[in-house]
Amino acid sequence: MRHVRHPKSALSAIAGLGLALATALGAAPASAAPADAAPTGVPSASSYAAYEGSKAEAANNKAFFDAVLKSVAEKRAANPGAAVVTVVYNASAAPRFRSQIASSASIWNSAVSNVKLQSGTNADFTYREGNDPRGSFASTNGHGSGYIFLDYAQNQQYNSTRVTAHETGHVLGLPDHYSGPCSELMSGGGPGTSCQNAQPNSAERARVNQLWVNGLAAAVAKLS
Repeated sequence: MRHVRHPKSALSAIAGLGLALATALGAAPASAAPADAAPTGVPSASSYAAYEGSKAEAANNKAFFDAVLKSVAEKRAANPGAAVVTVVYNASAAPRFRSQIASSASIWNSAVSNVKLQSGTNADFTYREGNDPRGSFASTNGHGSGYIFLDYAQNQQYNSTRVTAHETGHVLGLPDHYSGPCSELMSGGGPGTSCQNAQPNSAERARVNQLWVNGLAAAVAKLS
C-alpha cells in the first residue's frame, strides 16, 4: 500500500504502495504472517506512515501497469475478439498469502467488468512474500516482468486483504491516493490502522473499467 521500493538501478521501476498502506491497514490475520516471520527491528507503524509518496512513485506505479498491459496485449493478439481482458497471475511464490490473494482477485473480479484476474501459468505478473523494511509494493524491471511483494510484518500490522487488494489495484492501473478516505482502497495507509475496507469505491471501479477499454487498445496499437 504505501511501501515504496525505490529502484536500485535503472531497470527496476517500483510501484510502492506499502508505506501508506502500513498506516491504513488494519491488523492482518495471524495466518497470513506468523509472529515469528517478522525480523527483529521491523519498522514501526509510525515509520511506515511517515512516507508521503512522490512523483517518482507515481511514475513507478504507471511503469508497472504498462508492463502488465504490454504482457496481456501480446498474448491477447492471438485472441482479439474476447470481450473481457484476462490478466493472469501466479501466486505460487507467496503461499502464506494464498487466501488473501484469492480474495483480492475475487474482490476486483466482482467490482469491474472489462478485466478479470485469473490464476494460471504464463502469468502477466506474480506475487512474492518475505521481509522488507519498506513493506509491500509492486515492481517491474521495465521489460514486461512484474510482481507484487507482500511483506510479512506489514501484513501482521494491517488488514492483509486490504494490503493485497490495494497492491493489486496497481496491476489494474490505479495510482496511490493516500489523502483519500478509508472507503477509497487506493488511500492505502492514509486513513489509519483502524481502516478495514478492502473494496474499491465506485470511482476506482469506473477508472479500472475505463483503463481496460482504452488502455489495452493503445497497448495493442503500439505492438502493431
